[in-house]
Amino acid sequence: MSELLQTTGAAASDADLLSGTVTAVRAAGSVLRERFGEVVPYGTREELMRALAANDDAALDILRPGLTRLRPDAGWVEDELDGGELPPGEWWVVDPAEGNVNHLHALPDWAVTATLVRDNRPVLTVVHLPLTGETYTALTGAGAHLDGRPLRVSPTADLGLSIVATSQARPDEDEEVVRRVGSSITAMLFDALVVRTAVPATLHLVNVAAGRTDVFWQFAGARADLLPGALLVTEAGGRISDAEGRPWTPGSGSFLAAAPGVHAEAVATLSR
Repeated sequence: MSELLQTTGAAASDADLLSGTVTAVRAAGSVLRERFGEVVPYGTREELMRALAANDDAALDILRPGLTRLRPDAGWVEDELDGGELPPGEWWVVDPAEGNVNHLHALPDWAVTATLVRDNRPVLTVVHLPLTGETYTALTGAGAHLDGRPLRVSPTADLGLSIVATSQARPDEDEEVVRRVGSSITAMLFDALVVRTAVPATLHLVNVAAGRTDVFWQFAGARADLLPGALLVTEAGGRISDAEGRPWTPGSGSFLAAAPGVHAEAVATLSR
């Protein structure tokens, strides 16, 4: 992951871009906050998809023009559920309503995220939690921050004393992935102190970056789920790999973020 997140040599201009990205993401968050409060009813998958799309569209109406003004030549990832490597160049990887299903159910666990990716390396990211007003930012080589305060991962060195977490990458996952998720949770229930399971992934990853939890893992997953947290955790001093301890890329089949002191133990547990 160190190669994936290496400094690009454009730190000064990227710092300016980060500031503009914060403005755009916070504005989109305000729109979603105004739409939040009541459980949105739906009776079919089609009705659910329309409700999800309405939230996405409301936020994208703010995000797309704002981010395009900042980087007019950057590509745009249309589907936040897409995974795999991106073509060369710059891309905005955006989740306009990360944890959208929680928003529809009047649950507080949702956010707005935007990450600028350059040649498959995330160089800056913003994660905004509209209900609390918190904004997490990271810039390659310049650290991770919460509202300007530096973040640092946990000093924990014992998985048996750790709070760990995982997330469901998407509905309708294939059977092999579902069974792997289930067996990994069972393994962590034996080896860790507490296991948390919830969506979305990004909110678990900001907790790892802030030192509140010690490990997050996920099988499968989209770029928009993992790239913001990958940069935040790395810049906060954490370790990123796949579940077997190999270097992680957006094309990997699994993802692990951990405090350095428990990374090896987490790999051993997930590799059983």
